Amino acid sequence: MEEVNAIQVSSAEMLSALNRSEVDIQVSTAKQYPRVLSKVLNQIETYATMDEETAEDCFYALRRKGKPGEEDTIIEGISVRLAEIIAGAWGNMRVQTSIIGNDGKTITARGMCHDLESNLAVSVEVKRRITDRFGKTFSEDMIVVTGNAASAIAFRNAIGKVVPKAVLKNVIDKVKDVAMGQSIDLETARQKLVAYYQKIGVPVDQLLSYFSINSLEEMDKEKCFQLKGLANAIKEGTTTVKESFAAHTAQARAEAAKTKEEKGNDKKKDLKEKKAETKASDGTLPMTGAPEMK
Repeated sequence: MEEVNAIQVSSAEMLSALNRSEVDIQVSTAKQYPRVLSKVLNQIETYATMDEETAEDCFYALRRKGKPGEEDTIIEGISVRLAEIIAGAWGNMRVQTSIIGNDGKTITARGMCHDLESNLAVSVEVKRRITDRFGKTFSEDMIVVTGNAASAIAFRNAIGKVVPKAVLKNVIDKVKDVAMGQSIDLETARQKLVAYYQKIGVPVDQLLSYFSINSLEEMDKEKCFQLKGLANAIKEGTTTVKESFAAHTAQARAEAAKTKEEKGNDKKKDLKEKKAETKASDGTLPMTGAPEMK
């Protein structure tokens, strides 16, 4: 009887072979149909500037409090929404995200982007805390929400590492012009922003403290753009309402306390001087030297 040898193939090896075959086909297709840069840039601009609301969603902006005597630092960048538009228009690209770690304190997401034409592949990791300030772990639903936010940010960051910023600079500037509001008056933009932030628990006085201004009339188009970008960052999970406004609110309180203390000291000084003047007018001013001898 003829002996039969069975060949065993592990599922891991099979999966690796299938993935390799899939990538090879995608690379071959990318080489046959290369991207045309002019069409890519035109498509990005067309999608991102369909209307002002879409353009507003394309950026985030974070304001970091500077040291005493220094100006605040503004951190601006493209949002997850614009990253999705870029990825779709760029073409010949593989992008994927996954959760790779959860140690009970932080959750880690990995984003991978592979340009099939240039064969450039980049992976980035993003960590997000899943505990509150008391060290208590978030609920399961909040952990899922935080994981999704971390994955979205990893997706954006991976695309930003592969698609050259220099190529997109002019298009991004045009989208920013639309986002800053070419077809809407400044007062309407202010009212919309104030209404939005009040819904998420940020009163007007905190908005004023955020920019160190005294009235809404001082909020120009650039500041409105920054508030729109901050709203996007909060929605994406890049930051939170508390993180964004805590430092500014604390500084405003400290400055208010200092001003109150200075006013109190001035009031005491005025009262002291007034008492001294009253004594002098009554002839009860204390003698400063010995009486003259005759």
